[in-house]
Amino acid sequence: MRVMDEQYTKTPFYGVPRMTELLRRSGYSVGHKRVARLMRVMGIQGICPKKNLSKPAEGHRKFPYLLRRLTIDHPNHVWATDITYIRMRSGFLYLVGIMDWYSRYVLSWRISNSLENLFCIDALDEALATRQPEIFNSDQGSQFTSDSFISILEDREIRISMDGRGRALDNIMIERLWRSVKYEEVYLKDYMSVRDAVEGLGRYLHFYNNERLHQSLGYKTPSEIYFKER
Repeated sequence: MRVMDEQYTKTPFYGVPRMTELLRRSGYSVGHKRVARLMRVMGIQGICPKKNLSKPAEGHRKFPYLLRRLTIDHPNHVWATDITYIRMRSGFLYLVGIMDWYSRYVLSWRISNSLENLFCIDALDEALATRQPEIFNSDQGSQFTSDSFISILEDREIRISMDGRGRALDNIMIERLWRSVKYEEVYLKDYMSVRDAVEGLGRYLHFYNNERLHQSLGYKTPSEIYFKER
C-alpha cells in the first residue's frame, strides 16, 4: 500500500492492471484481485473513471457541477473539499480538507481511521464557524452526499456543486494540495502514531497557509491572498 500510494500520487491514471504490473516489477507477488481490494481500502481507482474515496450511497442526492466556465475571482466564492489516504508506519488514516479555491487557503482539516462522515462534518462546522462560501464543491462520495452533510449547506443557502463522474480535473485545486501534502510532508516522514500524524500535518498545513510561497499566487501565501482580498 505504501508503494501504491506513492505511485498513485505520481500517476493517478494507473488502474488495477498497471498497478499490478508495477508491483510485480518491484518484486511483489500479487494478483489483480488483491490489488483491487487494496485500492478499495485506500479509496483510489484510476481517474477513468474518476478516482474517489467512496462511492455514492443508494438514495443520496447528487448535484450538478457548477464551476465549468465559472470565473472564480474572490475569496469565499468557492470552497472545495476532498479526502485523501495518509500512510503511517503501521496502518493508515484518512485526511479531509476544506480549501478556499481562489486563495488556496486551507480553512479546516480533520483525520480519521475510517470513512464515516463524522470527521467531514466536524471539518465543515469549523470552516463555517466564521465565514461561508457562495458555492461548495465536492465529489459524489457518500460522506458529502449524506443528508447530515448536505443539510448544513442547505440551511445556510450555500449552492452545492459536485464533480462529474469520470472528470479528473473538476476538483483540481485540492488535488494539487494533496500532492504538496504528500511530497513535502507525508513521504518525508514516517508517522509512528495518530498523534505524530496530527502534529506533523498540523505543522505542514500551517506552513502551507502562512509561509509557503505559491507561484500561481504571484509568490504570495494563501493567507495573504485570503485575508487581504476577503
